[in-house]
Amino acid sequence: MGTFTVGTRGSKLALTQTTTAAEALADHAEESYELITVKTEGDILTGPLAQMGGTGVFASALRQALFDKTCDVAVHSLKDLPAKDLEGLAIGSVPVRAEVRDALCSADDITLDQLPQGAKVGTGSPRRAAQLRAARPDLQIVDIRGNVGTRLARVRGHEGAAEASPQAPDAARGDLDAVVLAGAGLKRLGLEHHIAELLPTEIMLPAPGQGALAVEVRAEDAEPVAPLGMALALYDDIPARLETSAERGLLARLNAGCSSPIGGLARYEDYPDGGATLRLDAVICAPDGSQVQRAGGDISIEAGADRIDSVERAVQLGTDVAEQLLAGDFGLLKHVVDS
Repeated sequence: MGTFTVGTRGSKLALTQTTTAAEALADHAEESYELITVKTEGDILTGPLAQMGGTGVFASALRQALFDKTCDVAVHSLKDLPAKDLEGLAIGSVPVRAEVRDALCSADDITLDQLPQGAKVGTGSPRRAAQLRAARPDLQIVDIRGNVGTRLARVRGHEGAAEASPQAPDAARGDLDAVVLAGAGLKRLGLEHHIAELLPTEIMLPAPGQGALAVEVRAEDAEPVAPLGMALALYDDIPARLETSAERGLLARLNAGCSSPIGGLARYEDYPDGGATLRLDAVICAPDGSQVQRAGGDISIEAGADRIDSVERAVQLGTDVAEQLLAGDFGLLKHVVDS
């Protein structure tokens, strides 16, 4: 019986996600696994995430560990991966997707509509901040960092959620009316009781890849000719793979990352008589929420369609929706797109 090593960040959420993926792969491969904790720049540096180089700061050290053969598998939140694949590595699995929506966690568990005029809402995401300002221009948006518990503890009445955080050892407590966090992370940590509202996607389109995990390996290990490669293939979920391929296609064409106020969500839906449809919706906002541009499109997928061809068509869908945004008269795009 063989053993494979799995790289993970050290946060409670990362460890929870990675352990779930590692156990599933071990079951499929009938092998054992060992977790290797890798410290990333995003875990060490302080300051706004967008100014640190975006979500890629959480992925680069794990990817280097794969190249160095410190680990055989790296588990990422898929939204943390840069949109363009890295030569020599492959996303071997995208397992069944969790909650895609953003969650409002508020004092007294009130909804976004019920927040008082001028309420203080915390987020470290330019995408969330822009869409919040578009929906409620009166809100005061406060930039926050830290792990999930530290962010929750900023909300009045939720101070007890605080965890130790090297980024914010003296972080404020109870100074905000609400924060916005990923619903998937809260549910994976068993913290869903803090959610006042899962924000409708009409108001808050999530980050591309939100709610999904990416199981990344060296490219040669993704081939289904060994126990690990076969396990990766079994763990891969076609709807999640196609949805996230479309979303990553959108970002790749726009050359956009986490510092860009762009949301994108694809949804896969089976037809009753076979086949499926894949729908992608996207939004780009001015940082102050004063301008919003939306685009969307869909494709049909025939029953029994070739997997590789379906993934390529999903990526093309993302590219086509991005082209709609590029064709629009929206000045913000020149700041986030390298065309």
